[in-house]
Amino acid sequence: MITAALRRAAEHQRRFDARFAAYFDTLTDPAGGALDGPQHGRFPARALDLLRDMSLRGGKRLRVTVLHEAAALVTDQPVPGLEEAAISIELLQTHGLIHDDIIDGSAVRRGAPSVPYAYRDEYPDRPDTALGLAVLAGDLAAFLSLRVLLTSDLPPGRAAAMAAEQADVGATTVIGQFLDLERDFGPVPDLDFLHAVTEFKTTRYSILAPLRLGLLAADVDPAPYDRELRRYATALGIANMLRDDWLDLFGDPAVVGKSLGSDLRSGRRSYAVRALLAADTDGSERKVLDAALGDPQCDDDTLDRVRAIARRHGVDRSVQADADRYAREASTVAGAWRTRWRADAVTFFEHMPAWTAARDH
Repeated sequence: MITAALRRAAEHQRRFDARFAAYFDTLTDPAGGALDGPQHGRFPARALDLLRDMSLRGGKRLRVTVLHEAAALVTDQPVPGLEEAAISIELLQTHGLIHDDIIDGSAVRRGAPSVPYAYRDEYPDRPDTALGLAVLAGDLAAFLSLRVLLTSDLPPGRAAAMAAEQADVGATTVIGQFLDLERDFGPVPDLDFLHAVTEFKTTRYSILAPLRLGLLAADVDPAPYDRELRRYATALGIANMLRDDWLDLFGDPAVVGKSLGSDLRSGRRSYAVRALLAADTDGSERKVLDAALGDPQCDDDTLDRVRAIARRHGVDRSVQADADRYAREASTVAGAWRTRWRADAVTFFEHMPAWTAARDH
Protein backbone atom coordinates (compact mmCIF):
# COMPACT_ATOMS: atom_id res chain seq x y z
CA MET A 1 0.00 0.00 0.00
CA ILE A 2 2.94 2.35 0.63
CA THR A 3 4.04 1.68 -2.95
CA ALA A 4 0.62 2.78 -4.23
CA ALA A 5 0.83 5.96 -2.14
CA LEU A 6 4.28 6.67 -3.54
CA ARG A 7 2.98 6.24 -7.09
CA ARG A 8 0.21 8.75 -6.41
CA ALA A 9 2.74 11.17 -4.92
CA ALA A 10 5.08 10.73 -7.89
CA GLU A 11 2.26 11.49 -10.33
CA HIS A 12 1.32 14.65 -8.41
CA GLN A 13 4.98 15.68 -8.45
CA ARG A 14 5.39 15.02 -12.19
CA ARG A 15 2.36 17.09 -13.14
CA PHE A 16 3.20 19.85 -10.72
CA ASP A 17 6.84 20.26 -11.78
CA ALA A 18 5.74 20.91 -15.37
CA ARG A 19 3.10 23.38 -14.20
CA PHE A 20 5.55 25.15 -11.89
CA ALA A 21 8.05 25.62 -14.71
CA ALA A 22 5.28 27.05 -16.89
CA TYR A 23 4.35 29.46 -14.10
CA PHE A 24 7.87 30.89 -14.00
CA ASP A 25 7.77 31.20 -17.79
CA THR A 26 4.73 33.46 -17.46
CA LEU A 27 6.62 35.71 -15.03
CA THR A 28 9.64 36.16 -17.26
CA ASP A 29 8.09 36.09 -20.74
CA PRO A 30 9.96 38.83 -22.68
CA ALA A 31 6.82 39.50 -24.71
CA GLY A 32 5.05 40.69 -21.59
CA GLY A 33 5.29 38.68 -18.42
CA ALA A 34 2.42 38.30 -16.00
CA LEU A 35 4.48 40.08 -13.34
CA ASP A 36 4.58 43.83 -13.98
CA GLY A 37 8.32 44.24 -13.48
CA PRO A 38 10.72 46.98 -14.55
CA GLN A 39 12.11 47.24 -18.06
CA HIS A 40 15.58 47.96 -16.73
CA GLY A 41 17.77 46.45 -14.04
CA ARG A 42 19.63 43.17 -13.77
CA PHE A 43 18.89 42.43 -10.10
CA PRO A 44 15.12 41.72 -10.39
CA ALA A 45 15.65 39.38 -13.34
CA ARG A 46 18.48 37.60 -11.54
CA ALA A 47 16.31 37.14 -8.45
CA LEU A 48 13.61 35.49 -10.56
CA ASP A 49 16.24 33.25 -12.17
CA LEU A 50 17.45 32.12 -8.74
CA LEU A 51 13.90 31.59 -7.48
CA ARG A 52 13.11 29.51 -10.53
CA ASP A 53 16.26 27.41 -10.17
CA MET A 54 15.76 26.92 -6.45
CA SER A 55 12.07 26.07 -6.81
CA LEU A 56 12.47 23.62 -9.70
CA ARG A 57 15.68 22.01 -8.47
CA GLY A 58 14.03 19.25 -6.50
CA GLY A 59 12.14 18.54 -3.34
CA LYS A 60 9.64 15.84 -2.49
CA ARG A 61 6.58 18.05 -3.15
CA LEU A 62 4.98 16.61 -0.03
CA ARG A 63 2.84 19.72 0.34
CA VAL A 64 1.56 19.45 -3.21
CA THR A 65 0.61 15.83 -2.65
CA VAL A 66 -1.18 16.60 0.63
CA LEU A 67 -3.08 19.40 -1.09
CA HIS A 68 -4.33 17.24 -3.96
CA GLU A 69 -5.19 14.30 -1.72
CA ALA A 70 -7.06 16.59 0.67
CA ALA A 71 -9.32 17.65 -2.19
CA ALA A 72 -9.64 13.98 -3.17
CA LEU A 73 -11.07 13.26 0.27
CA VAL A 74 -14.32 14.85 -0.87
CA THR A 75 -14.39 14.53 -4.68
CA ASP A 76 -12.89 12.55 -7.55
CA GLN A 77 -13.60 15.37 -10.00
CA PRO A 78 -11.11 18.06 -11.15
CA VAL A 79 -10.94 20.89 -8.62
CA PRO A 80 -10.32 24.44 -9.91
CA GLY A 81 -7.70 26.29 -7.93
CA LEU A 82 -5.56 23.33 -6.91
CA GLU A 83 -2.78 24.26 -9.33
CA GLU A 84 -2.65 27.82 -8.03
CA ALA A 85 -2.73 26.59 -4.44
CA ALA A 86 0.12 24.17 -5.14
CA ILE A 87 2.24 26.94 -6.68
CA SER A 88 1.45 29.16 -3.70
CA ILE A 89 2.52 26.48 -1.23
CA GLU A 90 5.79 25.77 -3.03
CA LEU A 91 6.63 29.47 -3.38
CA LEU A 92 6.19 29.83 0.37
CA GLN A 93 8.47 26.81 0.76
CA THR A 94 11.09 28.50 -1.43
CA HIS A 95 10.83 31.61 0.74
CA GLY A 96 11.36 29.52 3.86
CA LEU A 97 14.33 27.63 2.46
CA ILE A 98 16.10 30.83 1.37
CA HIS A 99 15.64 32.40 4.79
CA ASP A 100 16.69 29.16 6.49
CA ASP A 101 19.91 29.18 4.46
CA ILE A 102 20.54 32.82 5.37
CA ILE A 103 20.03 32.13 9.07
CA ASP A 104 22.00 28.89 9.09
CA GLY A 105 24.73 29.96 6.69
CA SER A 106 24.05 26.88 4.54
CA ALA A 107 26.13 26.70 1.38
CA VAL A 108 24.22 23.86 -0.32
CA ARG A 109 20.53 23.28 -0.88
CA ARG A 110 19.10 20.43 -2.94
CA GLY A 111 22.51 19.49 -4.25
CA ALA A 112 23.51 22.94 -5.52
CA PRO A 113 24.56 26.33 -4.09
CA SER A 114 21.96 27.94 -1.86
CA VAL A 115 20.58 31.32 -2.92
CA PRO A 116 22.64 33.31 -0.36
CA TYR A 117 25.81 31.52 -1.44
CA ALA A 118 25.01 32.05 -5.11
CA TYR A 119 24.89 35.78 -4.39
CA ARG A 120 28.07 35.56 -2.30
CA ASP A 121 29.86 33.95 -5.23
CA GLU A 122 28.64 36.68 -7.56
CA TYR A 123 29.55 39.56 -5.23
CA PRO A 124 32.47 38.34 -3.10
CA ASP A 125 33.56 41.91 -2.33
CA ARG A 126 30.06 43.07 -1.37
CA PRO A 127 28.86 40.69 1.37
CA ASP A 128 26.21 43.12 2.64
CA THR A 129 24.78 43.50 -0.86
CA ALA A 130 24.81 39.73 -1.36
CA LEU A 131 22.95 39.22 1.93
CA GLY A 132 20.41 41.90 1.10
CA LEU A 133 19.74 40.40 -2.30
CA ALA A 134 19.15 36.96 -0.77
CA VAL A 135 16.70 38.44 1.76
CA LEU A 136 14.82 40.24 -1.00
CA ALA A 137 14.68 37.12 -3.17
CA GLY A 138 13.10 35.22 -0.28
CA ASP A 139 10.63 38.06 0.31
CA LEU A 140 9.69 38.09 -3.38
CA ALA A 141 8.81 34.38 -3.20
CA ALA A 142 6.56 35.03 -0.20
CA PHE A 143 4.62 37.81 -1.92
CA LEU A 144 4.32 35.82 -5.14
CA SER A 145 2.79 32.98 -3.11
CA LEU A 146 -0.15 35.23 -2.21
CA ARG A 147 -0.34 36.88 -5.62
CA VAL A 148 -0.83 33.59 -7.45
CA LEU A 149 -4.03 32.94 -5.48
CA LEU A 150 -5.41 36.48 -5.60
CA THR A 151 -4.92 36.77 -9.38
CA SER A 152 -6.40 33.33 -10.14
CA ASP A 153 -9.76 32.64 -11.77
CA LEU A 154 -11.21 31.30 -8.53
CA PRO A 155 -14.43 32.80 -7.19
CA PRO A 156 -13.36 35.92 -5.25
CA GLY A 157 -14.54 34.63 -1.89
CA ARG A 158 -12.72 31.33 -2.28
CA ALA A 159 -9.52 33.01 -3.49
CA ALA A 160 -9.62 35.38 -0.52
CA ALA A 161 -10.15 32.52 1.94
CA MET A 162 -7.23 30.56 0.49
CA ALA A 163 -4.96 33.62 0.43
CA ALA A 164 -5.91 34.35 4.03
CA GLU A 165 -4.90 30.80 4.96
CA GLN A 166 -1.52 31.29 3.27
CA ALA A 167 -0.96 34.71 4.88
CA ASP A 168 -1.79 33.30 8.30
CA VAL A 169 0.46 30.28 7.94
CA GLY A 170 3.25 32.49 6.56
CA ALA A 171 3.15 34.61 9.71
CA THR A 172 3.03 31.45 11.83
CA THR A 173 6.11 30.11 10.07
CA VAL A 174 8.07 33.29 10.85
CA ILE A 175 7.08 32.86 14.50
CA GLY A 176 8.44 29.34 14.22
CA GLN A 177 11.73 30.77 12.98
CA PHE A 178 11.92 32.91 16.12
CA LEU A 179 11.33 29.80 18.25
CA ASP A 180 13.91 27.93 16.19
CA LEU A 181 16.55 30.51 17.11
CA GLU A 182 15.43 30.73 20.75
CA ARG A 183 15.72 26.96 21.12
CA ASP A 184 19.49 27.14 20.88
CA PHE A 185 19.95 29.69 23.66
CA GLY A 186 20.52 28.53 27.23
CA PRO A 187 20.06 24.96 28.42
CA VAL A 188 19.00 22.04 26.27
CA PRO A 189 15.26 22.51 25.57
CA ASP A 190 12.67 20.00 26.68
CA LEU A 191 10.63 17.99 24.19
CA ASP A 192 7.59 20.25 24.50
CA PHE A 193 9.64 23.18 23.25
CA LEU A 194 11.01 21.11 20.36
CA HIS A 195 7.47 20.06 19.47
CA ALA A 196 6.43 23.74 19.46
CA VAL A 197 9.29 24.61 17.10
CA THR A 198 8.22 21.80 14.77
CA GLU A 199 4.57 22.82 14.94
CA PHE A 200 5.11 26.48 14.11
CA LYS A 201 8.11 26.31 11.82
CA THR A 202 7.11 23.41 9.58
CA THR A 203 3.96 21.46 10.46
CA ARG A 204 1.43 24.20 9.91
CA TYR A 205 2.62 25.22 6.46
CA SER A 206 3.78 21.80 5.31
CA ILE A 207 0.79 19.70 6.35
CA LEU A 208 -2.05 21.59 8.03
CA ALA A 209 -2.28 24.43 5.49
CA PRO A 210 -2.25 22.07 2.47
CA LEU A 211 -5.00 20.01 4.12
CA ARG A 212 -7.11 23.11 4.64
CA LEU A 213 -6.35 24.56 1.20
CA GLY A 214 -7.32 21.31 -0.51
CA LEU A 215 -10.67 21.28 1.25
CA LEU A 216 -11.22 24.99 0.58
CA ALA A 217 -10.49 24.51 -3.13
CA ALA A 218 -13.09 21.72 -3.14
CA ASP A 219 -15.53 24.20 -1.57
CA VAL A 220 -15.57 22.46 1.82
CA ASP A 221 -15.19 24.48 5.00
CA PRO A 222 -12.36 22.83 6.99
CA ALA A 223 -13.38 24.45 10.30
CA PRO A 224 -15.65 21.60 11.52
CA TYR A 225 -12.75 19.16 11.10
CA ASP A 226 -10.04 21.40 12.52
CA ARG A 227 -9.30 19.35 15.62
CA GLU A 228 -8.67 16.08 13.79
CA LEU A 229 -6.76 17.79 10.98
CA ARG A 230 -4.48 19.34 13.59
CA ARG A 231 -3.98 16.00 15.33
CA TYR A 232 -2.99 14.37 12.08
CA ALA A 233 -0.72 17.24 11.04
CA THR A 234 0.99 17.47 14.43
CA ALA A 235 1.80 13.76 14.62
CA LEU A 236 2.96 13.61 11.00
CA GLY A 237 4.97 16.82 11.40
CA ILE A 238 6.88 15.46 14.38
CA ALA A 239 7.54 12.16 12.59
CA ASN A 240 8.78 14.09 9.57
CA MET A 241 11.10 16.31 11.64
CA LEU A 242 12.47 13.38 13.61
CA ARG A 243 13.34 11.69 10.32
CA ASP A 244 14.90 14.93 9.02
CA ASP A 245 17.06 15.11 12.15
CA TRP A 246 18.01 11.45 11.80
CA LEU A 247 19.03 12.00 8.19
CA ASP A 248 21.11 15.05 9.11
CA LEU A 249 23.31 12.87 11.31
CA PHE A 250 23.02 9.37 9.88
CA GLY A 251 21.93 9.82 6.25
CA ASP A 252 23.82 9.48 2.98
CA PRO A 253 24.91 12.97 1.83
CA ALA A 254 24.73 11.97 -1.83
CA VAL A 255 21.07 11.04 -1.37
CA VAL A 256 20.11 13.75 1.12
CA GLY A 257 21.49 16.41 -1.22
CA LYS A 258 23.42 18.44 1.32
CA SER A 259 26.26 18.12 3.81
CA LEU A 260 25.48 16.15 6.94
CA GLY A 261 25.93 17.40 10.50
CA SER A 262 24.52 20.87 9.88
CA ASP A 263 22.51 20.73 13.11
CA LEU A 264 25.57 19.79 15.14
CA ARG A 265 27.86 22.32 13.47
CA SER A 266 25.40 25.16 13.96
CA GLY A 267 24.71 24.23 17.58
CA ARG A 268 21.06 23.49 16.77
CA ARG A 269 19.37 21.45 19.49
CA SER A 270 17.42 19.22 17.13
CA TYR A 271 15.67 16.05 18.25
CA ALA A 272 18.75 13.99 17.38
CA VAL A 273 21.24 16.41 18.94
CA ARG A 274 19.11 16.66 22.09
CA ALA A 275 19.03 12.86 22.37
CA LEU A 276 22.79 12.77 21.87
CA LEU A 277 23.40 15.37 24.60
CA ALA A 278 21.10 13.46 26.95
CA ALA A 279 22.95 10.16 26.42
CA ASP A 280 24.96 8.69 29.29
CA THR A 281 28.33 9.48 27.71
CA ASP A 282 31.68 9.20 29.46
CA GLY A 283 34.21 12.01 29.85
CA SER A 284 36.08 11.44 26.59
CA GLU A 285 32.88 11.15 24.60
CA ARG A 286 31.47 14.29 26.17
CA LYS A 287 34.65 16.16 25.27
CA VAL A 288 34.18 15.22 21.61
CA LEU A 289 30.53 16.28 21.67
CA ASP A 290 31.19 19.59 23.40
CA ALA A 291 33.95 20.44 20.93
CA ALA A 292 31.81 19.61 17.89
CA LEU A 293 28.58 21.28 19.01
CA GLY A 294 28.37 24.75 17.49
CA ASP A 295 31.69 24.45 15.63
CA PRO A 296 31.13 25.40 11.96
CA GLN A 297 34.62 24.04 11.21
CA CYS A 298 33.84 20.59 12.58
CA ASP A 299 35.46 18.28 10.04
CA ASP A 300 34.17 15.01 8.67
CA ASP A 301 36.48 12.92 10.87
CA THR A 302 35.06 14.54 13.99
CA LEU A 303 31.55 14.09 12.65
CA ASP A 304 32.29 10.40 12.15
CA ARG A 305 33.41 10.18 15.79
CA VAL A 306 30.21 11.90 16.93
CA ARG A 307 28.16 9.53 14.77
CA ALA A 308 29.93 6.54 16.32
CA ILE A 309 29.18 7.85 19.83
CA ALA A 310 25.55 8.34 18.87
CA ARG A 311 25.23 4.81 17.54
CA ARG A 312 27.02 3.38 20.56
CA HIS A 313 24.38 4.93 22.81
CA GLY A 314 21.44 3.98 20.58
CA VAL A 315 20.56 7.51 19.51
CA ASP A 316 19.97 6.38 15.94
CA ARG A 317 17.54 3.70 17.12
CA SER A 318 15.69 5.87 19.65
CA VAL A 319 15.14 8.80 17.27
CA GLN A 320 13.90 6.46 14.55
CA ALA A 321 11.64 4.64 17.01
CA ASP A 322 10.06 7.97 17.98
CA ALA A 323 9.54 8.84 14.30
CA ASP A 324 7.82 5.48 13.75
CA ARG A 325 5.61 5.98 16.81
CA TYR A 326 4.35 9.38 15.69
CA ALA A 327 3.83 8.04 12.17
CA ARG A 328 1.59 5.31 13.56
CA GLU A 329 -0.35 7.92 15.55
CA ALA A 330 -0.98 9.97 12.40
CA SER A 331 -2.07 6.86 10.51
CA THR A 332 -4.56 5.99 13.23
CA VAL A 333 -6.09 9.48 13.07
CA ALA A 334 -6.48 9.22 9.30
CA GLY A 335 -8.08 5.78 9.59
CA ALA A 336 -11.02 7.32 11.45
CA TRP A 337 -11.85 9.42 8.39
CA ARG A 338 -13.22 6.40 6.53
CA THR A 339 -16.71 6.93 7.91
CA ARG A 340 -16.90 10.34 6.23
CA TRP A 341 -14.49 10.72 3.32
CA ARG A 342 -13.48 8.87 0.15
CA ALA A 343 -11.67 5.60 0.80
CA ASP A 344 -8.81 5.92 -1.70
CA ALA A 345 -7.69 9.31 -0.37
CA VAL A 346 -8.08 8.16 3.23
CA THR A 347 -5.87 5.17 2.41
CA PHE A 348 -3.24 7.54 1.07
CA PHE A 349 -3.23 9.55 4.31
CA GLU A 350 -3.05 6.34 6.32
CA HIS A 351 0.06 5.13 4.51
CA MET A 352 1.92 8.39 3.93
CA PRO A 353 3.27 8.64 7.52
CA ALA A 354 5.10 5.29 7.25
CA TRP A 355 6.82 6.49 4.10
CA THR A 356 7.70 9.81 5.74
CA ALA A 357 9.34 8.05 8.68
CA ALA A 358 11.41 5.79 6.42
CA ARG A 359 12.45 8.08 3.52
CA ASP A 360 16.12 8.50 2.62
CA HIS A 361 16.06 12.19 1.67
